[in-house]
Amino acid sequence: MKQTRRQFVRTLFVATAQAAVVGALLPRHLFAADAQAGGVNFLIVGDWGREGDPTQRRVAEQMGLAGQAIGAKFVISVGDNFYEHGVKSVDDPQWQTSFEKIYTAPSLQVPWHVILGNHDYGGNCDAQIAYSQVSKRWHMPARYFTRTERIDEKTTAEFFYLDTTPMVLGSVAIPTPNTSKHREYSEKQVVWLEAALAASNAPWKIVIAHHPVYSGGIHGDTPYVIQHILPLLEKYQVQAYFNGHDHDLQHLQAGKINLFCSGAGSTVRETKHTAHTKFAKGSCSGFVAVALQADKLEVRMLDDHGQMLYTTTVPRNQA
Repeated sequence: MKQTRRQFVRTLFVATAQAAVVGALLPRHLFAADAQAGGVNFLIVGDWGREGDPTQRRVAEQMGLAGQAIGAKFVISVGDNFYEHGVKSVDDPQWQTSFEKIYTAPSLQVPWHVILGNHDYGGNCDAQIAYSQVSKRWHMPARYFTRTERIDEKTTAEFFYLDTTPMVLGSVAIPTPNTSKHREYSEKQVVWLEAALAASNAPWKIVIAHHPVYSGGIHGDTPYVIQHILPLLEKYQVQAYFNGHDHDLQHLQAGKINLFCSGAGSTVRETKHTAHTKFAKGSCSGFVAVALQADKLEVRMLDDHGQMLYTTTVPRNQA
């Protein structure tokens, strides 16, 4: 019996009680968006800007295919947009060699909501904000900010975009950090985040950051984030936290909060399992595709050859 397009979508994004690891290439016809089903589909990639090296190009190609298949409304970059030391200005050649001439698929000509990573701090961070006025798709209004996305007529999701590099004093991208200045900046940002979370009426709350809470990657856990950000995620019932920094793909869990690492946009490293790990894949480039609906968040992790490595479902109201 021939399946309808909607049935294909349901096959792909079927709600599951447990995460599933998929070892076969994902059929393109199953990875299709159904606008009538509602919801918001998007992609997440991190740690990518390497002037179009072969791995970055492969990931970009697969992102283009996935973006077209799911009808991605936007792309989120979780930082380290330009290696090794950010960009110098809005005219820096890396805008072309690492971004404009790499992510060329029609499906990727959607808004890119972007945050800074530690390597971006090695250059001119304000230039990345200013590029929002140059590019039709680059969106970084400030170093930290919020956005609200409408899922359906009754449901919204609020995204909280953070700037975590100053929370990690002594980062290699900041050879001589101003400890006092960064501490004050970080404290101010934490106050802002709590106020924003407290004021939000959105049933979905999703935090975007560069540094992880917990991680089995080479960089490991981020103590400042654990001490100051994690309690806010718990207090205000944030369902998901997406980050980069470690060059791998991970799903970890801290209590009811799902932590996803999508830092495999170009070069990669090994990772390991920890007490919080539900899935970890190192030495494999890739990205994340997300389908957000009123009652659930579907997360798919794909590699640079289009193979779906992992899938899980996050319910809106977790037991």
